Amino acid sequence: MGRIARFALVGGIGFLVDAAVLALLLGATPLDPFRARLVSIGAALLVTWQLNRHVTFGPSARTVATEGARYGGVGIATSIANYAVYSAVLLTFPALPPLAALVIGSAFAMALSFLGYSRFVFDR
Repeated sequence: MGRIARFALVGGIGFLVDAAVLALLLGATPLDPFRARLVSIGAALLVTWQLNRHVTFGPSARTVATEGARYGGVGIATSIANYAVYSAVLLTFPALPPLAALVIGSAFAMALSFLGYSRFVFDR
């Protein structure tokens, strides 16, 4: 399996974590879809960092702390893009379920994530 396929697999797992945490928070807490998504994105970032580190790219030559900081930086930047698209979709189409907006935002951010992680975090 090639690196892009592994990245897509890890991204799919990250998406499932994001969606599951979002659904859990929306169903079990008073959080609105915007605040709940902030938490779910964080959970997905933690999971995808470890999976990308061990499945997609392999550990970088950097210390774990440096690699984590770089991953977090790229993750935050792409999560902002993801969240912006998610929010714009929900605000434009208020009847749309939050999980549908999650799909749209996540698809948009996937290409940005691959470029950032492969060039800035796990570059060789």
